Amino acid sequence: MIKGRPVTYLKLDDTDIYYQDQGKQSAKTTLLLSHGYAASSAMWQQQVDFLSEKYRIISWDMRGHGRSQSPSDIGAYSSSASLQDMKNILDACDVEKAVIGGHSLGGYFSILFNIKYAERVSGLMLFNTGPGFRNQKAREDWNLYALNQGKRFETKGLDALRGRIETRLGHHTSAQGLMNAAEKMLTQHDASAIDSLPSIKVPTLIICGEQDKGFLDPTAYMNKKIPSVTTVLIPNARHAANLDQPELFNQALGAYLSSL
Repeated sequence: MIKGRPVTYLKLDDTDIYYQDQGKQSAKTTLLLSHGYAASSAMWQQQVDFLSEKYRIISWDMRGHGRSQSPSDIGAYSSSASLQDMKNILDACDVEKAVIGGHSLGGYFSILFNIKYAERVSGLMLFNTGPGFRNQKAREDWNLYALNQGKRFETKGLDALRGRIETRLGHHTSAQGLMNAAEKMLTQHDASAIDSLPSIKVPTLIICGEQDKGFLDPTAYMNKKIPSVTTVLIPNARHAANLDQPELFNQALGAYLSSL
């Protein structure tokens, strides 16, 4: 049985943010896990089950996702608001430092969190993610892709979630919230994340599925630029390596956490 505090909502800017605080409350190491776009904290359940005897695991739903609120004001969706949400969750849980990890968009936010709140980070875990772009044209192409992701919900509503496994696991309630998140959270506006890689001072774990072709090059780039890094490619896994191959993923996770 997983021990932990009950499901909790944190109110920030009149927005209810859903999070769970599970596992060993007295553990030396705490993890804060952030999901990818159009996914939710439900995607981490197999990792929570695996780690809960030794570690404290905090997971949460981003604005517009899962059980968190979907503000009507699109200005409430931004990367800076998400970073503040992450910090406030750690504060609410009385956690001074944590291993900050995330999948896809959540991994990108983890890099940004390390820039803004490095004193709160004891380790980084970057799963099937990338550090963004320096090239303006590449960033514009990504942002067009991001906006098109949001438009799927305009035409199909929540039925657009019937694709990838990590999105089907969510408990989403608002197609508009996911549209707003695509426009304000999934889009990128500068090179701060990619520029920060050489200055990352904490041990970093990178995991990517061998079949996640869009993120293999970013994985190789991060492996080259981050000073203290362990990189694992998971065979027969795509963009959600933790769901495609949970046992192999958890082995890599456990080995990294044991080394801290």
